Amino acid sequence: MQLRNGANPHTFIMQEIHLNTIQDFNDYNGMETLHPLVSVIRVDNTEHIKECKMRYGFYAIYLKENKGCKLSYGRTEYDFDEMTVTSFAPGQVVTVEPNPDVPFAKYIGLAFHPDLLNRTTLGKQMSRYEFFNYTSNEALHLSAKEVEIFRGVLTMIEQELHHAIDKHTRELVVSHIELLLNYCLRFYDRQFITREEINHSVVKKFLSLLDDYIDQRAEHEGLPTVAYFADKCCLSTGYFGTLVKTETGRTAKDLINDRIIAKAKELLTISSPIGGGREGALTVTQVSQCLGFEYPQHFVRFFKGITGQTPTQWRAA
Repeated sequence: MQLRNGANPHTFIMQEIHLNTIQDFNDYNGMETLHPLVSVIRVDNTEHIKECKMRYGFYAIYLKENKGCKLSYGRTEYDFDEMTVTSFAPGQVVTVEPNPDVPFAKYIGLAFHPDLLNRTTLGKQMSRYEFFNYTSNEALHLSAKEVEIFRGVLTMIEQELHHAIDKHTRELVVSHIELLLNYCLRFYDRQFITREEINHSVVKKFLSLLDDYIDQRAEHEGLPTVAYFADKCCLSTGYFGTLVKTETGRTAKDLINDRIIAKAKELLTISSPIGGGREGALTVTQVSQCLGFEYPQHFVRFFKGITGQTPTQWRAA
């Protein structure tokens, strides 16, 4: 770590390493560059891991083979153990810390630059692989068979990189990368299913937080969002959304909308004191304000879009 100029001698700045290119990546790991846009790495360190922040300018996906370091993205550590996969997208910054119990890291991985995917089908479909945006508590835990598959596909990519570059190289490498990413999709789907108890507790917490938000916070803080509840559950929006969809069969946004509509109907049926001490129904404007809508017309449009009726029509039915 580096000492901050003029700072207290006990104050340190964590080193930030910028890996903008595959050459940067290979230089950092002491590897030969076989292709300017893609690299396969196999690390069994004999040096102690150093604390740092790594900023990626490309895609990277790793299979951690031991607990040789701690990783975190944002506020929360990755939920990883031996034989787990973590993945990073361009622009992400990851904190790496040594694990005092296991000083030497062991991992294999793949790094590939977005330029490799230009004008390819995979390049147009990268948004499918949402796990590159999973940020915390979301590592992929592999079975022994899945580890074998992961290693096998990396070996195929590595073999192609050792072949002299020709007109087939890019197509073959990209197809192998797509194969690996598709396997990871399958493995994540399996994980969502096998972690049913954990997923159920997350959904239960989400719905409890949602009801509390609508009842106590929406009027002052606005409409609830998926990102808000994902953050409260210490999950990325993408992972949280997939978890909720797997567990309930419906999207998190759908569940939020259901709860808003249910609360709207409740508010439309209660009374509110008005001038002269008489009782009268809450106005549509009052209901929209209670639910966090900025404008009443937005609430009317939202309500009709889901129920097929305006709030006034629903109340009169």
